Amino acid sequence: MTLETTGTETLVRLPVQQPKTRREGSALVARLVDDFGATWVDDQSIDAWSALGGDRVVLFAGDPVRFPEGQDVAAVLPELMRSFPGRFAVAVVPRDLEDKVARRFGSQRWPTLLFLRDGGYVGTVPGMHDWDVFLQRVEAALASPVGRAPTIGIPVVSATGAAGACH
Repeated sequence: MTLETTGTETLVRLPVQQPKTRREGSALVARLVDDFGATWVDDQSIDAWSALGGDRVVLFAGDPVRFPEGQDVAAVLPELMRSFPGRFAVAVVPRDLEDKVARRFGSQRWPTLLFLRDGGYVGTVPGMHDWDVFLQRVEAALASPVGRAPTIGIPVVSATGAAGACH
């Protein structure tokens, strides 16, 4: 802080602090990191983050203009964290990488909460919901087993075209 006095006026100059770390995205999404302990993850870091253990939730908020309900989910997510205390860690993906990361997990809808456990895929809760519905879907996701992400796969066909094949 510095003081400058000119005549009868005193000007107080306060140091300007750099804003809290933000990646590209909305203020509500950045608030999850700044105020609620969420972690920024990308296509390179999400595997290591999810492998840290336990239940993990990744928010894909989407473009706030095209998918304004993504901002609603970002605002509601801290309340979901309070409703399930200590049950899951939260991460957010920078907006410019959401499509790439979401594709890895077969997510095609925005907004989406992606549930992971111990490095494995559990499921998603897409969209914005009434509070009771949201609680039920999150509770169901937390109780679901780890499975395979619904990504595009290549069908396996026997070399002999065994009976029972559909083509």
